[in-house]
Amino acid sequence: MLVVAIVLPCCFEILSLNCGTLMKETLRYLAGIVGPSGYGSKSTAEQVANSCSYLVDSQRLTAIITGATSGIGEETARAVAKRGVRVVIPARDIKKAAELKERIRKDNPNAEVILCEIDLSSLASVKRFCNEFLALGLPLNILINNAGIFSQKLEFSEDKFEMTFATNYLGHYLLTEMLIQKMIETAEQTGIQGRIINLSSVIHSWVGRDCFHFNQMLHPINYNGTRAYAQSKLATILHAKEIAKQLKAKNANVTINAVHPGIVKTGIFRAHKGFITDSIFFIASKLLKSISQGASTSCYVALSPQVEGMSGKYFVDCNESNCSVLANDESEARRLWRQTRALIRRRLYQTPC
Repeated sequence: MLVVAIVLPCCFEILSLNCGTLMKETLRYLAGIVGPSGYGSKSTAEQVANSCSYLVDSQRLTAIITGATSGIGEETARAVAKRGVRVVIPARDIKKAAELKERIRKDNPNAEVILCEIDLSSLASVKRFCNEFLALGLPLNILINNAGIFSQKLEFSEDKFEMTFATNYLGHYLLTEMLIQKMIETAEQTGIQGRIINLSSVIHSWVGRDCFHFNQMLHPINYNGTRAYAQSKLATILHAKEIAKQLKAKNANVTINAVHPGIVKTGIFRAHKGFITDSIFFIASKLLKSISQGASTSCYVALSPQVEGMSGKYFVDCNESNCSVLANDESEARRLWRQTRALIRRRLYQTPC
């Protein structure tokens, strides 16, 4: 079931297209044909980072990247560090983070990598990390909310919230809330636009309005791992939409966007041996991206001058794309933001919303 749950979004991304665009978009994806940005599904993180002129030599930018100890997050951290970005890696496993730091430094001896401890599923831990980072007195130009989990069975965080929703959405909501003022101040002081990137997924479009209820996502009765993951990824897009509106109202020089990295090749398939698994892997491998290709869109939205001023958008294969009708619902985005804000204030600050 786990293999099917990972492969299905890849198939759905194609099947969800209408007949008129199915062949065109499938061929474009498989062939890696570039879009308006000059990049496509075959573009890699390093290609994108190397060609971006957004970075300036006179100042060292600072980026926080969650979930950077493996997969897309690791490749994103490696690519931006190679361009001279100071990378802050909040991680649950400090040993793995230290090993990543060594790999980055081996690739680029001048890279500056700062390690901090965090458990994104814990609101108290997120708050503690933010206070520790702010105490360092560093600027903050880029925040990449990359970390995510997929849990087949129902688990709860220390705050007694469903683990997938707590990690993928609630933790990143609080992280953004506590660091956004620092990003606004950094942008004012440097003149360089701050950028926030939320990692989402095409699977967000599986969620209908009838199964997107805040309290039920916090404490599900009939748990389904794929549905929980999809709900959390829809929430990250709605979060980006609402925060984009708030930043615009403040006239802040900070943007926030959501990205779908694509369905990326991982070792999870080979951990489930068998004829059916191998057959599925063979078929899916024609559609899956490499880890470097999966990290390209995060790097593009974080670094490219072409994205200057764009906010509240959804990107796929380094190009702006369309998300679901529900993900574009401004009233839903506002409602989710208010409910999340009230919950966190009650939990952490014991104050009314």
